[in-house]
Amino acid sequence: MVPKHERNELKLEDSITYVANTMGGKKAFNFLEHMADAYIAAYGKDLAEAFENAAFAMFEVMTDVEKVNPQVEDHVEVEAVDEHALLYSWLEALLVRFEIKGMLYSRFKVLVLDKTSNGFRLRAKISGEKYSPEKHPQKVGVKAVTYHRMEIIKEPNKVTLRFILDI
Repeated sequence: MVPKHERNELKLEDSITYVANTMGGKKAFNFLEHMADAYIAAYGKDLAEAFENAAFAMFEVMTDVEKVNPQVEDHVEVEAVDEHALLYSWLEALLVRFEIKGMLYSRFKVLVLDKTSNGFRLRAKISGEKYSPEKHPQKVGVKAVTYHRMEIIKEPNKVTLRFILDI
């Protein structure tokens, strides 16, 4: 998307809140200040909604998600030993689908997020369409999800996920 030598010139606005009406509910996240990568805080009333917003935020880093029609429905299932690894696995699974299948997504609905005997499991329904350079403006390419500065903050009726995407 953006040549590596030009990446440091790109800045995501500090603490801009993006809100979109998808799947009938408000989705919110902030881009936080970071020198070279995308530092994101995603919010939700519970962990499932915060995971949905984290996915939406990741795709917003790459393109204007409002221009992604939810034409193709798919399902994702990931398992991990803890909630941090689950967040990583969730975002990584979506990023791999973009890289391998060329799919952009604009709707995310976590159907199951539960504790298992081996850790945690997430099943979700996702919807989007194939990337088209004529329709989907390129913002910044996401190379990887990282654990660096990853946080899961749980409060009554509010969950905040903070994570960094390597761009």
